[in-house]
Amino acid sequence: MREEKYKLLKQIDSPADLRKLPESKLQDVCNELRDFIIDVVSENPGHFGASLGVVELTVALHYVYNTPDDLLVWDVGHQAYGHKILTGRRDVFNTNRKYKGISGFPSPKESIYDSFGVGHSSTSISAALGMAMANKLKNDQKKIVAVIGDGALTGGMAFEALNNASTNNPDMLIILNDNNMAIDPNVGALSRYLVTISTSETYNKLKERVWNFLGMFRRVGRKTRKAVQKIEYSTKSFLLNESNLFEAMDIRYFGPVDGHDLGMLLKILKQLKKIPGPKLLHIITKKGKGFHPAENNQTLFHAPGRFDRQTGTPIISTNGDEPPLYQLVFGETMLELARANNKIVAITPAMLTGSSLSIMKKEMPDRVFDVGIAEQHAATFAAGLAKSGLIPFCNIYSTFSQRAYDQIIHDIALQNLPVILCFDRGGLVGSDGATHHGVFDMAFMQCVPNITIASPMNEREFRNLLYTAQIQPAGPFVIRYPRGRGVMKKWRIPMEEIQIGKGRLLKEGSKIAVISIGHPGNFVTQAIEEYEKPEWVAHYDLRFVKPLDEDLLHEACSRFKNIITVEDGTLKGGMGSAVVEFINEHNYNARVTKLGVTDRFVEHGKPEELYRECGFDKDGILKTIANVLSKE
Repeated sequence: MREEKYKLLKQIDSPADLRKLPESKLQDVCNELRDFIIDVVSENPGHFGASLGVVELTVALHYVYNTPDDLLVWDVGHQAYGHKILTGRRDVFNTNRKYKGISGFPSPKESIYDSFGVGHSSTSISAALGMAMANKLKNDQKKIVAVIGDGALTGGMAFEALNNASTNNPDMLIILNDNNMAIDPNVGALSRYLVTISTSETYNKLKERVWNFLGMFRRVGRKTRKAVQKIEYSTKSFLLNESNLFEAMDIRYFGPVDGHDLGMLLKILKQLKKIPGPKLLHIITKKGKGFHPAENNQTLFHAPGRFDRQTGTPIISTNGDEPPLYQLVFGETMLELARANNKIVAITPAMLTGSSLSIMKKEMPDRVFDVGIAEQHAATFAAGLAKSGLIPFCNIYSTFSQRAYDQIIHDIALQNLPVILCFDRGGLVGSDGATHHGVFDMAFMQCVPNITIASPMNEREFRNLLYTAQIQPAGPFVIRYPRGRGVMKKWRIPMEEIQIGKGRLLKEGSKIAVISIGHPGNFVTQAIEEYEKPEWVAHYDLRFVKPLDEDLLHEACSRFKNIITVEDGTLKGGMGSAVVEFINEHNYNARVTKLGVTDRFVEHGKPEELYRECGFDKDGILKTIANVLSKE
């Protein structure tokens, strides 16, 4: 770090150091902290805009509260870069999201200041409520603060926690960071409601005038202010012509206030620290604050990759002639299919841009539904659409599909409804790490009746599966595909129907068979090409993990004594396990070596680094083939 530029920040190795500074220096700390985040993230990509928006809040929280004794719970963790820098990770912040470096999300394994592990949204209020109730039972006086964005507040779990908090009277503070953005602009009634609160000129002016007027009277002003707070709810309801959602849940509401006014935040947090019970502070912030390109293009600068520090221009490291992202193939194919079939609709839980459904949304806005961060609702909403004769494609990131598991079983599979579940980011996703890897989907979906599960090896197979799923939809159909680039530059060819449950023989061999599913099949192809005796190795692309291609497996198991399975999912209950079950059921003597993700949580790093660590990259497969054949 450049010490001449960060004169104050270089002195802060913990929040205790921050609290030694006079309040007059804190705005300078904010300026340095914001510059430091911009400097580092422009060279080392990560989540960007959200952390810039809470710099003042982060400094105020660590200054007013006695962290780590007082507990600070961040929702998702996209906002937590400033927190990480102030809590002892300044000098290693350049390793953020890198292999063997610090995590992009708060992690208790990493720091005592990270009170709760996060990554998925809408969990902070529940976790903070549990901590607050434990404090109550233990008669512990430590303070609990949850910071949740207005995007995460669209998740049903947040409302469940608010409802529960209203009945237990916990001593906790919820800070609602309201910037009208998740990754894309927020949608729905809640977003409109928060705008109504924050922009009611009549209410806010009246509140400010009354508050300032009462402050003039030293003896009675303080008591009268408290009385005014008690009637504030009814006044607000009258002026806004609607009730306050949070006050209706018996959670004291304060705000809205400017989240970039450091002096105001310090004053309010000191006051709220003394008020017992559940309370919510509503702050208004700007995502990307302090970096104009991020302020002006908040979706792009949520996680922009490398960019020029001065201009904000993205730094593209590719030659422009690479295979496309699977996400782009999905978005463009969906538009192509929807043009040809007017029954097709699409659903996404707040991942409009990330999934590339924004492409279809632009041309067909009435047929694409962004339901907010609400995966459970997305699944059952899709079920309702299917029940009414439409063909819904529900795009959910694999890791987030875990949150909709009950709805997939109960509302889709049990009724055998033709919902096409597109699990984006299947497999190891890279630098987002353990909270975001989509490695469990094939295992937890295999045990559910009525469901078809497929995974394409390349872009053409992907398009063909999407096309196949909507031709004669008969039941739930899962298509899981990875994050990142495919392998084919020329992928825009006419789509063809694939027979359900049928794999394919990609290469003949004489001594060993490799059975793969999904994108890792490309690693198998590369490994076989480099093996000294490629004619010895047969390669099967299973395509479907459910139903299994039994004809293909009978052929492979009857011909080969040794079989290697390769998948980018968990080995427990995965494709390899399904093959072993088939072998046992039919009394074959084939020996199976399974490559995939072992029984552990994989941390963050580039995908190729994680493939290598898990042993199913090209070199790992090549080594396994050689080891197995050397025993013959």
